Amino acid sequence: MLKIYFGDLDNVLHNVETYFNNQYQYAWLDDEFVKEVINDVDKSIVQSPECILSPVLRQIPPTKLSGGTKAVILMKYVPERIINASNCGNNCAKWILKLGEDKDITINLHHIMEFDADSFEIEVLNSNFIVHNMKELVNTAVDFL
Repeated sequence: MLKIYFGDLDNVLHNVETYFNNQYQYAWLDDEFVKEVINDVDKSIVQSPECILSPVLRQIPPTKLSGGTKAVILMKYVPERIINASNCGNNCAKWILKLGEDKDITINLHHIMEFDADSFEIEVLNSNFIVHNMKELVNTAVDFL
């Protein structure tokens, strides 16, 4: 299940860029889920674990992926870390929800992310409420931001 803590929290990985750039593994880039995220969020294609074809930047290494893409990949491969998902745009929301369907993922947000799904299950850790749609999420999160 996806779990969100809104506002300041200790032990959150805030510097997603630096952490990813120094910890990612080539095997992560062979994962079909990761390839889909890179294609959807960054509009880029993984040619190999060392080379990604970007429509803007041409051939890039994984270290040049967007902060949001890096954050989603870290959520998948380092689920024990609480990731600052404020690095992510709303274009990452569906991928974060998808990860939460398969395992427990905890993220930290300093804004209300727009989850563009009609229904979902997200636990808001500040209140221990489980919300099922954006209206419930907004009504719960507003007290903590």
